[in-house]
Amino acid sequence: MNTSKAVLEKVRLSIGKGEPFSFDIQRDDLIDPIISGNKWRKLKYNLLKAEELFKLGVLTFGGPFSNHLIATAKAAHHFNLKSIGIVRGNELNQDSNATLKACPDFGMNLIFISRSEYQRKDDPYFLKELSSKYPDYFIVPEGGKNYYGVIGCQHILKETDNDYDHIYLAGGTGTTAAGVVLSVPDKTTVNLVSALKGDFLEKEIKQLLYLVLNDNQLVDEYMQRLNVVNDGHFGGYAKVPEELLDFINTIYSKIQLKLDPIYTGKAFYKLVNDFENGTIKVNDKVLFIHTGGLQGAQTWKDKIDFL
Repeated sequence: MNTSKAVLEKVRLSIGKGEPFSFDIQRDDLIDPIISGNKWRKLKYNLLKAEELFKLGVLTFGGPFSNHLIATAKAAHHFNLKSIGIVRGNELNQDSNATLKACPDFGMNLIFISRSEYQRKDDPYFLKELSSKYPDYFIVPEGGKNYYGVIGCQHILKETDNDYDHIYLAGGTGTTAAGVVLSVPDKTTVNLVSALKGDFLEKEIKQLLYLVLNDNQLVDEYMQRLNVVNDGHFGGYAKVPEELLDFINTIYSKIQLKLDPIYTGKAFYKLVNDFENGTIKVNDKVLFIHTGGLQGAQTWKDKIDFL
C-alpha cells in the first residue's frame, strides 16, 4: 500500500467555451486498489486499537456490495489480524457477487444475517451479544464510523496546503467529512455530497464530532464549515442513471480520472455543476478528495469505459 504520502494533482478541466476550471484532486484512491481512499483512513486506527488490545481480529458490518467489507478484510490481513464480516441478507452467500467472493480470499469469515436483524448493528445490546460471542475480536462499526475512523480522516489534508475555499467529497456515513471538518481553517467550506437519500448526515456528523470534541458549542462552531448536499444522490444509494454514467465517461475522456457511480461520480458531478452555476468563483481555490471505491463500480462495467 502507498500510505506514505497522498498524491495531489492539479487539474484544468475544459467546461463549455469559458476559462477551464482549475482545481486540485487528492488521489487517495491510489493508496491501494481495495483499501482505497477513505477506507484506509477509517480503518488504520481501528486496526491499531485492535492490536493494542491484543485482539485476534476485527469484526465489522456491511451490505452485499460493501467496499468497507472487502477493505477491512484486506487491511486486517495486512495487519496479520483475522476478520469477521456480518453481512446484510441471509439469502446471500459468499458466491453471490464479486465483492463477497473476494472477502474470504483475505481470510474474512462472512456471516449472513436477516435484514431485520442487521438493523440492530448499532444496538448496544446486540453489540454486547457479539462481544460475548467473539471476545477476541474488536468491533468496528459499518463504514468505520467511530472515534478512530474520524481520527484517521483528520490526516487526509496533511499532504496539502490546506488553504482551500471549497472542498468536495462524497459521503455515506459522514465519518470522512467529520475528520476533514476538524482539519480545515475557518475560511473553508466542506461540501459533502450524500450518496444516500435522506437528510440524516448532518445529525450523524454532529454526533461524530462530539465523540472527538466532547463540547456541544465547539461542535456547532465546526459545523459552520460544513455544507451537506442532500439532493445529489441521483435517486438514492446505488441508483445509477445513464446521465451519471455518461458524465463519468466524459470526465475520464477529458482528464483520465476514474470515478465510481455510487460515491465519487456524484460528488464530482456536484463540483462541476457548482462551477458552472457560479457557486465556485473563478479565483476560488478548490480541492476534490477522491475517496476511492472503484471496485464497487464493477456492476456497471459494461457501461463504464475504463472498466
